[in-house]
Amino acid sequence: MNDVNNDADIKDWLEAELEDALDEDYELEISEPALSMELRKIYKRRRPSGIDRKTYFRALLRLQAELIKLQDWVQAKGEKVLVIFEGRDSAGKGGVIKRITQRLNPRVVRVVALPAPSDREKTQWYFQRYVPHLPAGGEIVLFDRSWYNRSGVERVMEFASAAQVEQFFQDVPEFERMLVRSGIRVIKYWFSITDEEQQLRFLMRIHDPLKQWKLSPMDLQSRVRWEDYTKAKEETFARTNIPEAPWYIVEGNDKKRARLNCIHHLLDQIPYHDIPQETIALPERIFNPDYDRATLPEELYVPSRY
Repeated sequence: MNDVNNDADIKDWLEAELEDALDEDYELEISEPALSMELRKIYKRRRPSGIDRKTYFRALLRLQAELIKLQDWVQAKGEKVLVIFEGRDSAGKGGVIKRITQRLNPRVVRVVALPAPSDREKTQWYFQRYVPHLPAGGEIVLFDRSWYNRSGVERVMEFASAAQVEQFFQDVPEFERMLVRSGIRVIKYWFSITDEEQQLRFLMRIHDPLKQWKLSPMDLQSRVRWEDYTKAKEETFARTNIPEAPWYIVEGNDKKRARLNCIHHLLDQIPYHDIPQETIALPERIFNPDYDRATLPEELYVPSRY
């Protein structure tokens, strides 16, 4: 009978945990308050039929539980994992990175999103500024854009010369082979969306003050130079899709499916398994009858406004 009660308690706890997780994710999925209703209708009418919200969150929570197992395995085995996220602006890279890291230990799993290179960095070996951020043993590093800036934005916007781009294409396969030989697992994702989908997402950002910060002059130029970016992408795939570090394309028009598909695929690339965990017991608190808790001044407390 106790087992039945324990099972019921566990079920209740899991349901409560799921509700907490849903609440967190609802915050991430907050609706755009300033978005015009007409634009929202157009977006919903043209986008693919989405996954039922509860089904999506349940699948996401299961995948995030597996990510915790992966994290534990990487830490226990001293593995080194590098995941590169590239793709069109607004294609959903940041969204999937957020869901991957949401429940993981930031001491084990960290995100690298480097700004534009400084004047000093521009004089360095091209890969030099990325090297310090590579994973050590027991770490997973997610690159939100990477050295592929050279064959993408730097090439299209003419921040790099044709000779520099060509040198990059010659260097990057061997550079990545060196990383793999050193024991780093290199996994590369390209998030792909259609021209129309990117246009709609940019319009939504323009009309939402909570998301306008995501738009940069480079993003707006990416609309003008869509075909140039397409050509750059095609050559990047042709010249850097090597067996040691192949590219994987994530269809990103449906954000929720893209997140689930990418996380599921990432888990499939790594032969992780459960790591036995020590049983944790909460120690009893020591009570000292002579201890008298001090009364702190009222001004030290944050006002209760909610």
